[in-house]
Amino acid sequence: MSFDPASIREDFPILASEVNGRPLVYLDNAATSQTPRQVLDASRHYYEAVNANIHRGTHHLARAATAAHEEARQAVARHLNAASSDEVIFTSGTTDGINLVANILGGELGAGDEVLISTLEHHSNIVPWQMLCERSGASLKVIPCHDDGTLDLDAFHQLLGGRTRVLALTWISNAFGTVNPVAEMTAAAKRAGARVLIDAAQAVPHLPVDVQALGADFLAFSGHKVYAPTGIGVLWGRREVLDELPPWRGGGEMIKEVRFEGTTYNDLPFKYEAGTPNIEGAIALAAALAWADAIGLDTIHRHEEQLLARAADALSGIAGVRLYGPRRRAGALSFAIEGVHHYDLGTLIDQMGVAVRTGHHCCQPLMARFGVTGTTRASVACYNTAEEIDTLASCVEKAAMMLK
Repeated sequence: MSFDPASIREDFPILASEVNGRPLVYLDNAATSQTPRQVLDASRHYYEAVNANIHRGTHHLARAATAAHEEARQAVARHLNAASSDEVIFTSGTTDGINLVANILGGELGAGDEVLISTLEHHSNIVPWQMLCERSGASLKVIPCHDDGTLDLDAFHQLLGGRTRVLALTWISNAFGTVNPVAEMTAAAKRAGARVLIDAAQAVPHLPVDVQALGADFLAFSGHKVYAPTGIGVLWGRREVLDELPPWRGGGEMIKEVRFEGTTYNDLPFKYEAGTPNIEGAIALAAALAWADAIGLDTIHRHEEQLLARAADALSGIAGVRLYGPRRRAGALSFAIEGVHHYDLGTLIDQMGVAVRTGHHCCQPLMARFGVTGTTRASVACYNTAEEIDTLASCVEKAAMMLK
């Protein structure tokens, strides 16, 4: 079925903005998506009608806030097809979730062990593992990628072995839009006895996610990339894995009983949620997922695929343009123009009302692999239109002529 983004654009007040007298064309969704009225209303309602600290309170507002927060957890669990809402841990975002896992796995690694990541990773899925390797004496191994931005799966299987303790892998590259075969790679890693974490920051906004079918041990994502506010995210973890691993942060809520002689830790999910959480953020995230589910992730994905294919065709016809990544992408398209710095290009087309991201996209090792300091990245969401893609191409062509 055809999808008409115009039917939902009215949910996003910001999309009616003008930049330098031109209609805003917002194509920086891989960094942060915009937020619909329904999510803004959920946030406002929380502060106007429910605001109180959660758990342990006996008064009306405390009970109402607790119920709303835990209903949000259940909504996230349904969205991910988790076996239980106890497997859903609220975090501040993907980075926080990955750091949590890298810390609680520390006791399982030692000298000679290996952590396996890929060339496509965001810094958030590189640096925590480097830090873990420094603490534990383990080694960091990196899956290379081909010139088309896809992973070298032969090299992956060669690197995967009896000393691999962790596979930490992005589902969709935030820089190139490469969609990795995460289910296949997860199955191979599990056969080798490794723990598996999937960085789904770019997957959750664009694809249906079924954590039970995926087979990984952990999956992390951020709310602000899926139509929710900043500062809220989720770490999903398989219950039997989380039950046997230690907590990370200490404080209120993650305990059952505290004595000076020792502390008894709480059950899941509270074992990993020390302190007062982002209550409003969790409620808003649930509203954002409900909003996206009402459209349908399959419908969103098909629409965005068409936009990216249109962008690739239009941009590749501009003299000097080089596209990065495979032909089949999700979410984002990176490109460069020979002889033009990506920052200059981004600045100039911003003056024409088009918002894109320039730089290394927190993927400096990937940029180094391709011999560049950065690219220009256009990233789409369900509210973007074919006309906006045409505007992007027209502005890029004009800017290229002006900058050369």
